[in-house]
Amino acid sequence: MTAKIAFIGAGSLVFTKNLVRDLLTFPAFQDSTIALMDVNPDRLAFAQAAVERIIAAGGYGDVAVEATTDREAALRGADGVVITILVGDLDVYRHDVEIPKKYGVDINIGDTRGPAGIFRFLRTLPAMLDICRDVERICPNAIVLNYTNPMAMLCRALQGETKVQVTGLCHSVQGTAAMLAGWIGAPTEEVTYTCAGINHQAFYLDFKWNGQDAYPLIRDAVANQPAVYNEEIVRNEMFLHLDYYVTESSGHNSEYNAWFRKRPELIEQYCLHGTGWNPGEYGLIVKYGEKMKNQWQQQMEQWRDAPIDLARGEEYAAYIFNAAFGDGTLFKFNGNVRNFGLIDNLPEGACVEVPVLASRRGLEPIHVGKLPDHLAILVNTSARCEELAVEGALTGDRRKIFQAVAFDPLTSAVCSLDEIRRMVDELFEANRGWLPQFEGYGRQEAQAAGPRTGA
Repeated sequence: MTAKIAFIGAGSLVFTKNLVRDLLTFPAFQDSTIALMDVNPDRLAFAQAAVERIIAAGGYGDVAVEATTDREAALRGADGVVITILVGDLDVYRHDVEIPKKYGVDINIGDTRGPAGIFRFLRTLPAMLDICRDVERICPNAIVLNYTNPMAMLCRALQGETKVQVTGLCHSVQGTAAMLAGWIGAPTEEVTYTCAGINHQAFYLDFKWNGQDAYPLIRDAVANQPAVYNEEIVRNEMFLHLDYYVTESSGHNSEYNAWFRKRPELIEQYCLHGTGWNPGEYGLIVKYGEKMKNQWQQQMEQWRDAPIDLARGEEYAAYIFNAAFGDGTLFKFNGNVRNFGLIDNLPEGACVEVPVLASRRGLEPIHVGKLPDHLAILVNTSARCEELAVEGALTGDRRKIFQAVAFDPLTSAVCSLDEIRRMVDELFEANRGWLPQFEGYGRQEAQAAGPRTGA
């Protein structure tokens, strides 16, 4: 069977070119159809050129490429769908970070949870529901893989409101595992682990090297090697005190609790001097957006003309598709799914990140059991805030959105309830025209614009 894989938001070129490269390393997809869809014709053209270069470099002459701005055409006959969209450009999402800063809530990225993540979710959900309802109608048996943030809230809503077989993927699980293996000198192929929690707040419940507990080696490296400690200061502090290692970068995790960003001196101590890719400086997402707004075409031209590495990468998507409708090789990965009997001490029905088995049967989440009690306290707070935000988004209830922000750990450590109310009001006003699910906050032209891609 010739497979068809549709990329919705194909102008997110880093994802598109890497995932297509990975797909075509599997013999089962070397006669496939790659459908590229984006609302931005310029980005779509760059994506098509990049994919065609990969096909030429690999000698994949039987692969067909379709490029279109028509989502229905891209989805027609699709076996797999990859979603990498961004709703609202820099001029919109900068408010997610800059308005909370006025109230003392210092945000690093703001694409996952907290006030910034919640409002990004509110903007993104209508477009994501439209995409998945199109999948239900056009290619109901397709497996949908989402890379769009905020991962947990979007997956929770999509899995609750549609019948699509959708999961969310984040490379922080395998990326952090490789980092930890490097710290202790272990080849990655000799490392195994069980990782569970919620997106960006999942923890390695065990981490083994050739079947032996490797946590003592990790603790020794973190505690006694300054270069290791300084690479991920926030995450290493969490590990030294909580005894389990968390998946996402220091900058991200500094936003999700009240320990690192509630006072300027704490930000200076923990969030500015790490040597990893994201120590935690304020507004990193805005700085990146400003750079890409002015340089995206130049950047894409550089990628288009750069030498092509055809080696398969570590993203999960191609392996999942290969297991489900390729050669059938089983593949276990960490995915975002609703918590129905998976993690015993997190909210039932909330979105959790757990091991999932991909096969011809589809996607089957694996029961983990209980998180350690102290981790469950930390993760429960975020999960329950996300549940409130999802309910508020689906019902158009502004009060629930305020309450979801009010219980965010960092926000509640910094602001009074009245300050949070005023901050949320400002965020709603800044997003006027982008929130059709809330009365008076959606304009027809904003709804018609549809999703815009990220880079």
